[in-house]
Amino acid sequence: MDRRDFLTAGKTKKATPVNPIAFASPTRTLSGINPYTGPWTVNEVIHLLKRTMFGAKKADVDFFAAMSMNQAVDALLNVPLAQFTPAPPIKNYANSVDPADPDNAIAAGQTWVNINTNDGSVDSNRTNAYRNWWIGQMVNQNRNILEKMTLFWHNHFATETDSIGRAIWCYQNNTVLRKNALGNFKQFVKEMTTNTGMLRYQNGYLNTNTAPDENYGRELQELFVVGKGADNATQGYAEADVKAAAKVLTGWQINGNTNTAVFTSSRHDATNKQFSAFYNNTVITGRTGATAGDLELNDLLTMLLSINDPSLHICRKLYRWFVYYEIDAATEANVIAPLAQIFRTNNYEIKPVLEALLKSEHFFDVLNQGCLIKSPVDILVGTCREFGVVFPDATTDYVGAYNMWLILNQLSFTFQQYIGDPPNVAGWPAYYQQPQFYEIWINSDTFPKRNQFTDVMLTSGFTRSGKKIVIDPTIFAKSLPNPGDPNALISDSVTYLFRLPLLQASKDQLKRDVLLGGQTSDFYWTNAWTAWIANPNDTVNANIVKTKLKDLYMYLLKLAEYQLA
Repeated sequence: MDRRDFLTAGKTKKATPVNPIAFASPTRTLSGINPYTGPWTVNEVIHLLKRTMFGAKKADVDFFAAMSMNQAVDALLNVPLAQFTPAPPIKNYANSVDPADPDNAIAAGQTWVNINTNDGSVDSNRTNAYRNWWIGQMVNQNRNILEKMTLFWHNHFATETDSIGRAIWCYQNNTVLRKNALGNFKQFVKEMTTNTGMLRYQNGYLNTNTAPDENYGRELQELFVVGKGADNATQGYAEADVKAAAKVLTGWQINGNTNTAVFTSSRHDATNKQFSAFYNNTVITGRTGATAGDLELNDLLTMLLSINDPSLHICRKLYRWFVYYEIDAATEANVIAPLAQIFRTNNYEIKPVLEALLKSEHFFDVLNQGCLIKSPVDILVGTCREFGVVFPDATTDYVGAYNMWLILNQLSFTFQQYIGDPPNVAGWPAYYQQPQFYEIWINSDTFPKRNQFTDVMLTSGFTRSGKKIVIDPTIFAKSLPNPGDPNALISDSVTYLFRLPLLQASKDQLKRDVLLGGQTSDFYWTNAWTAWIANPNDTVNANIVKTKLKDLYMYLLKLAEYQLA
């Protein structure tokens, strides 16, 4: 597809059911996972950061540009242990009207994640606080891949807050996503299977020996581990495998008082579970007693991961998240298959796969740069980060911080990517729905809203309870190497904000019509900028500089190129 024409792509296409492999072209690119040895310039740094973080801040680009490519990728992947467990969401809402509600004992600004509430309105407020807190983690992310991976796994192990029904369980689900984001996939699936949020969402807590519930047993195979249909090299699992997996998983419940998963042996099916030829006719031995649930779950996961399909399934999803949404025959052979082998060889450790992918010639292939349409969260959070939008400090003004994060949270809903609530267990359609994939993010409803967001951010900003988030264009301009030169200002802005070049004729027009106000001499802008820098209190020059910068970036952010990462 012509990336410059992406806004019109897919308008006549109809969405089709999940079919993860689309061998549209066997020769889009023949590059593979051999280590990248090409140039390591600002261009490659920005490409890497826009894919692995939310936006590429100028300061972050400078930071990673001082490293080699290998060092930069290693730094992104080697997340300090403490960062996997950030400070939890806090109480930013009013007390319950019930004086006996335990939540009333929690002081304002303190966390609620360890104390239950019996007030539905309070729990709803907690859920909103949780969503806003999560946005805050993205806005204030560290210089690593953790936040992007947490969102990736949220889309993979999709849950919905409304269906989970308790804010504490939603938060606990998030902690599992974070903790295991770069860890061992088998351990990840095990913890997710017995997570309170997932047990509630997939009805696992209702799964008993007398009434097996097949929901999670099905999704575990179809979506979370194995994949289905064209995603499988072989015929695939049978309906009998779903039933057998459901029996393995019987007996798990939620203790609502302690907010923990518990195993009740009397509710567990202790019979042997027979699986199909797809799983080499494996029989999982039925067990009794307190350890039966753990033992049989481990056997089930060992069996699922004994075939090749899971490694291919997960590697395809990682590829679509970080590289490109179409997987042709060459990519399947040169990228997916070798990555899957790395996954299996490393006992399903996630980090070695990411390291191989992000250091590969394929990742830095020019055809894989500037070819993804930004997700709503990428637009919202990335724009704020790249332009240095100032948010209230959550440690000194948590009310203001949560209110500003709420604004982005509400916008993500209108942009069709509501954090905490993918539309179904398969995640957001943009990550699986062929033939459009990411093209779905752009439609007649969302594109005007994207433009409206950037316009408002550059003019009045968004205000709530007396606090505001707004783009000060001078912050971004001053971060550039030579903002006093109108040619350099425009070129450098395009370099950092876009992933595709802008025609020189377009740059010349912008300079003439916006920065120079129709004049012919570059000195008009240079003099105004220099005078403002020398005396920021000079309202005449300050107004000229700020107005023209605002107009420049309003124009740039409306271009199709800004929607690409």
